[in-house]
Amino acid sequence: MPSETIKLTAKFKLKESPDGLNDLFPLYREIVNFLITHAYENNITSFYRLKKETYKELRGKYPQLPSHYLYTACQMATSIYKSYRKRKRKGKANGKPVFKKEVIMLDDHLFKLDLEKRIIKLSTLKGRVELEFYSARYHEKFKDWKVGQAWLVKTPEGVFINVVFSREVEVREPKTFVGVDLNENNVTLSLPNGGFVQIITQEREIRTCYYVKRWRIQKKLRAGRKRKALLEKYGERERNRLNDLYHKLANKIVELAEKYGGIALEDLTEIRDSIRYSAEMNGRLHRWSFRKLQSIIEYKAKLKGINVVFVNPAHTSSLCPVCGGKLSPNGHRVMKCSNCGFEADRDVVGSWNISLRALKMWGVTVPPESQPMKTGGWKVIRYDCFTRSKSSG
Repeated sequence: MPSETIKLTAKFKLKESPDGLNDLFPLYREIVNFLITHAYENNITSFYRLKKETYKELRGKYPQLPSHYLYTACQMATSIYKSYRKRKRKGKANGKPVFKKEVIMLDDHLFKLDLEKRIIKLSTLKGRVELEFYSARYHEKFKDWKVGQAWLVKTPEGVFINVVFSREVEVREPKTFVGVDLNENNVTLSLPNGGFVQIITQEREIRTCYYVKRWRIQKKLRAGRKRKALLEKYGERERNRLNDLYHKLANKIVELAEKYGGIALEDLTEIRDSIRYSAEMNGRLHRWSFRKLQSIIEYKAKLKGINVVFVNPAHTSSLCPVCGGKLSPNGHRVMKCSNCGFEADRDVVGSWNISLRALKMWGVTVPPESQPMKTGGWKVIRYDCFTRSKSSG
């Protein structure tokens, strides 16, 4: 079976922050900004060229600093400058790029992680120091994973180290695909046995609720500590609630797709660039973190050996899955084909077309058990993420 690499990031909060570590953040930021300026003035997007032109000067200026901090600073500087150039071409950036964050990039020469002893050995200006971190339950699953890069992050809540773990997994050949249509308020799955499952998420209501709360706080309170604290409080609550929802949702999708071996998702990479609706609709769609949900579904599926493919999302909800004709609205969210008379909810149509495109892309013949769907011999099971109730429609 073919193998793939899964990468996940885990967050570790340090119990204390020694003086040598606090001095490292402004120093690293100074180096990164020097490198960004050099890259900006000489139009350098290559990490190797930037390192070659600046390493000797930086090594002489910071002799006590471990050399790999200069390497990672070059990586960060080139990444920031390339991102700046891309945004500038779209008219979204002005002036010169500047690095302001309290973040330090680490490679495997700068730190060693011991999950059993709950210790991180970190290279600093004063030599290698041992730092204890608070253990979380989910850290245990990374014991057999390979440790990659990391980022040291300083926040008002403390100092964190975000470590990237990787693991090789075997992904089996899919028998067929479960089409997954993501929407603001529900997720609809097209199952190869001729049925559909619609999971009600209520994500739109959650996001709108917290958006209104933040808007009222900003309108009522002047800029200051109290306003900032309230905005951060409700922002964290929203993130926690949605993260919990996404993981439960992904677990349910993977559970339904496991026996089929394949999940098909829409490739929504450039969707934000094509959003041109009203101000309210634009705001709603920009707040919708569909890619995060997709990435959670993807890694959870691969851990179970399920193949995940991404298909072209164009016209998935407006083309007839039976004859390929153009669908027309026929009531609230119902689409009808004037050519063959097929009629269904637009989310059902979307998920069905996604699965058909995945089958075509993979070169798999449409299974015969899908035929009853053409004559209306199918049903939708609705599953509510919060009440866990099921209903047919």
